[in-house]
Amino acid sequence: MSKARIYMDWNATTPLLAEARDAVLSALDLTGNPSSVHGEGRVARALVESARRNVAVLCGAEPASVIFTSGATEAANLALTPDFRMGRTPLKIGKLYVSAIEHPAVREGGRFAREDVIEVPVTTVGVIDCVALERSLSTHDRQSGLPMVAVMLANNETGIIQPVAEVAAIARAHGGLLVVDAVQAAGRVPLSIEALGADFLIISSHKIGGPKGAGALIARGEVMMPSPLVRGGGQEKGHRSGTENVPALAGFAAAARAAAVDIEGRMAAIAALRDRLEAEMRKGAADVVIHGSDVPRIANTTFFTLPGLKAETGQIAFDLEGVALSAGSACSSGRLGQSHVLTAMGYDPRQGALRISIGERTTQAEIERCAQVFTKVAARRPATGEAA
Repeated sequence: MSKARIYMDWNATTPLLAEARDAVLSALDLTGNPSSVHGEGRVARALVESARRNVAVLCGAEPASVIFTSGATEAANLALTPDFRMGRTPLKIGKLYVSAIEHPAVREGGRFAREDVIEVPVTTVGVIDCVALERSLSTHDRQSGLPMVAVMLANNETGIIQPVAEVAAIARAHGGLLVVDAVQAAGRVPLSIEALGADFLIISSHKIGGPKGAGALIARGEVMMPSPLVRGGGQEKGHRSGTENVPALAGFAAAARAAAVDIEGRMAAIAALRDRLEAEMRKGAADVVIHGSDVPRIANTTFFTLPGLKAETGQIAFDLEGVALSAGSACSSGRLGQSHVLTAMGYDPRQGALRISIGERTTQAEIERCAQVFTKVAARRPATGEAA
């Protein structure tokens, strides 16, 4: 009898929590439109506002500053725009400065013209180069508008944590705005939009155990806001029109509640599993390169290269052995292209890397089996050293 498969791709999507599933199913029975004033509508509205409060707690923000979207990509496109308003007064953003390791949803620049998106390099250990950011902002033309900086809190491929508070201080010193992609960090590190110094945070439901199809843009306040991306009936205080996805938001709320509980304790247990796996990997292949292992990372992520084995070949080999992992970002791994993150860090991206990402349901037995599969796959590499 074949062994059960092991899911080790939590950064791509986290398994749906039972409480989130129950919340979705319960909300599916609600009849009312949350914009309707009758009783059925008020019940639906109450659920949406409860979700807003739960997401705000997770992010250390005020509920009124939470804007629900269809996901993190939409939230990024809402935030990344040259057109803002300060109250009723138009506010122009001149350039967008993004780190070279951003998720494609941010790296593409949202609604900015391509020539107005400036890439900021990272160091060889995968951390944004703050000296280079300072240099870029010091030459920013204020006549074009204010600068905006976008940086992720935790990289989706390497798991490396970025110095967001330092970036925020640099952005503030130059009169700029800061947008932080907290998609992979939510539920894995404590979040506070104030402590980070961010003007906006982006999070996603399905990365914390909620359903796919829901996300949020969280603002520090309500005065300075981007122009709407989706216009229509004026839902979400006019920031994002369209009837709210009540069942998805119910599941998002349940996941946010769970993600906010004992983050340090949960992540310590997961880090112990990851460290055990990496120790076994080093035994199984002494030449394995674990990217970011010498800098702060989120607890659940291992991004590694096996010399002589191409990432796509390795991904298939693991899959055939019953282990689901990824070759980089899930949003682009279907194309199996070269990792822009590895390129930014100065590595030859042609061989690529594989990502193992685990979570609360990962067991010690699964870690041991994954290590065995790793050793098996490593042993099959071509003896010539040529990438398979």
